[in-house]
Amino acid sequence: MLIVGEKINTSMKKIAQAVEEGDSAFIAGVAQQQVAAGADFVDVNAGTFVEKEVDYLPWLVETVQSTIDIPLCLDSPNSEALAKALQCHKGEPMVNSISLEEERFHSLLPVITSHACKVVALCMAQTGMPTTADDRVSVASELIERLTSAGIALEAIYVDPLVQPVAVDVGMGSAILQAISRIMKRFPGVNTICGLSNVSYGLPARRLVNRNFLTLAIAHGLSAAILDPTDKRLMGNLLAAQMLLGQDEYCSNFIEAYQSGSIEDD
Repeated sequence: MLIVGEKINTSMKKIAQAVEEGDSAFIAGVAQQQVAAGADFVDVNAGTFVEKEVDYLPWLVETVQSTIDIPLCLDSPNSEALAKALQCHKGEPMVNSISLEEERFHSLLPVITSHACKVVALCMAQTGMPTTADDRVSVASELIERLTSAGIALEAIYVDPLVQPVAVDVGMGSAILQAISRIMKRFPGVNTICGLSNVSYGLPARRLVNRNFLTLAIAHGLSAAILDPTDKRLMGNLLAAQMLLGQDEYCSNFIEAYQSGSIEDD
């Protein structure tokens, strides 16, 4: 299971303030905490600064990579900002995200094919947000076909079924889980990823909802998630689910995390 740490996002007040003030020490600290908690990638997102994203996203890349030695998830629909961020990124990043929206697809495709990277393929079509599992599988199929035709390896594609709040439509959780399972079975070798916390938006006890949804998603084949790795109960659910599904030989990852204090039980 690939874990993308979500906490460097300027939609969060403290992160936005640190970016505006050029507080590299604060940003570096948030990155280090996520890596220590088990992140495989660290997400960087400066999207709330529409006019300055072209400058702020590369700054985040350089700031974060000066203090940690893992790759980043470059989170933006802005092709210019992504191109500049890719130029200064060390190693192979993840780019989040391309979709079937025509303007976005055609502006981002040259960027992601010009640099070795993992690609998040968001199940969003020109016609709008998907509502059913069928919608998601249909969009995913076309995205995979177009991306592989452009030379992107199937294993480098991370399909995002677009998690939406169950508070808006109680059928959304089931639709997303079905889509994950069907996409993984139809395209052996492809990956799936989701932004976990969207599912609980508008509900009480959001962390409880997130933990249970993550467990179900792993059981349906989810291979990566954008989440808060410093949430010890969430990480406990993740590792327990992997262990119970036979994905943790000798239960070693779960036991090691428990002994080190990286996870908590109830």
